[in-house]
Amino acid sequence: MNNSEIKNSLKLAAQLMELHGENPFKTRSYVSAADVVGGLDAELSTLSTDEILAIDGIGKGMATNISGLLERGSFDNLDKYMEMTPAGVVEMLGISGFGPKKVAVLWQEGGAETLEQLMELCLQGKVASLKGFAEKSQETLKAAVAFLISNQYKEKYGNIDQAIANLVSAIEGLKEVQSCSESGQMRRRMEVIDLVEIVVAAEDFDALRTSLNALQVLSEEEKKSGPTTWYGRHVGIKAPLKLHLTSLDKFVQRLVETTGSVRHINMPIADQVTIKSSLIRPFESEEELYQSLGMKYIVPELREGLKEIEWAKNDQIPALIEMSDLKGILHNHSTYSDGKHTLRQMAEHCRQLGYEYLGISDHSQTAVYAGGLQDADVARQQEEIKQLNEELAPFKIFSGIESDILADGSLDYSEEILSSFDFIVASVHSGLNMDVKKATDRLLKAIYNPHTTILGHMTGRLLVQREGYPVDHKAIIEACAETRVVIEINASPYRLDMDWRWIDYALEKGVKLSINPDAHRMDGYQDMYYGLQVARKGGLTAKDNLNSMSLPEITAFFEQKKKKK
Repeated sequence: MNNSEIKNSLKLAAQLMELHGENPFKTRSYVSAADVVGGLDAELSTLSTDEILAIDGIGKGMATNISGLLERGSFDNLDKYMEMTPAGVVEMLGISGFGPKKVAVLWQEGGAETLEQLMELCLQGKVASLKGFAEKSQETLKAAVAFLISNQYKEKYGNIDQAIANLVSAIEGLKEVQSCSESGQMRRRMEVIDLVEIVVAAEDFDALRTSLNALQVLSEEEKKSGPTTWYGRHVGIKAPLKLHLTSLDKFVQRLVETTGSVRHINMPIADQVTIKSSLIRPFESEEELYQSLGMKYIVPELREGLKEIEWAKNDQIPALIEMSDLKGILHNHSTYSDGKHTLRQMAEHCRQLGYEYLGISDHSQTAVYAGGLQDADVARQQEEIKQLNEELAPFKIFSGIESDILADGSLDYSEEILSSFDFIVASVHSGLNMDVKKATDRLLKAIYNPHTTILGHMTGRLLVQREGYPVDHKAIIEACAETRVVIEINASPYRLDMDWRWIDYALEKGVKLSINPDAHRMDGYQDMYYGLQVARKGGLTAKDNLNSMSLPEITAFFEQKKKKK
């Protein structure tokens, strides 16, 4: 188990204890321990028992729990509460906006033990009569439950990419396997995965199936499998797994057919000609296949059936952004608010990674829950930035803030404080239950505020966990074009917001985008990778990405923006 999994297990234990009315002091001890684990730099699996006991905030009892998680994936107290709780009620703990005490009422008083039963309670109007609920909260609950049910067997790409890479590697190592590749949604770098697909070439499918079923992480569902398919599950992954078995000479054909969306492989290329209709003979490579159709090669992440066929036919495929095009990292947090690492640590690590600049944007004063900066904190941080810039030059730290967009659309400081920042990321963090008009009006007011530089995580969504508030994307994008406000592609694999499907419209309107990790610790910079994947899906190039600017270029950009206030 890694630290993230241990943290989640401790938090689950705390939720279950609160659900069952356990002593709040005991419950908080698990929450505190989870926070400690989440903030560690070293993986607990690499530490001895004595080293774990020496961690500040981890007592003897909690160290025993952690040892249990490392040794067998659980511990006695977690086992106890899991046995006392129906599996469906455990799922209910994932309902956004409804904590364990509310779930306890829905279960113990409402009688719901599954998400489906809970939805039925909502549809019958019975939730509104339960203690602590009303008509409005019943409607909110119904929407949240419907979202969870629709995402029950889906995974965030960023949650499973390493596990699938490990699986592909394991399959490649089987003696029967001649070639192997991820395919489908994984290969197209979709942000949410509801089916994991892998193409495997071998001569003896029966022998291959036997070897696959010997892998401990896999379990086959024979009724859904076929002569040339293996269908089943990967341990710990909610999305089903489908392996396409093929001969080596047909490997490229099968890979192309299963990588592209249905729309992509069926889009007309010429009269009566599609990619699918062309898969009638072997090809040495995917490049050869596309070339045979008079097209440039189309990278997997673009194969969605949008504009890529026309681009490829007319030699107009954009020079998609690469990691090497990213010159700096904007939208990051430090210990001044809710970050794990100090400003110095965040800056030095950014410089060590080869970037030219760092944009620090801790939370603003209204975000009390996240240690938002008061006026005096802003002044103190800006003084430290000045000192570090002298020390770390030519590397530069830009002074920014992630300003809450308040309920009325205004930003979170006085004009004087707002004017002191090099750049401002404006984001919504509270009051998320809005209709499209209210949400759009709120964002538009922030966009037209002359201090706003970047619009952060446009819809506030949390993939497969919480639906974003509805917005009029066209109105938002057009306003950003008018005001020269940059739109963030929040690179956290939990967000990936703005949705990549709107990137093309933003580019059409001349809006710059910015791939921002929203990093709260040094290793959070790694999330830039996930933002890059969806940026490429949307056709983003370096010239249209803010943090592809060099240090002199982005310095001039920020200065020009401030002059126009």
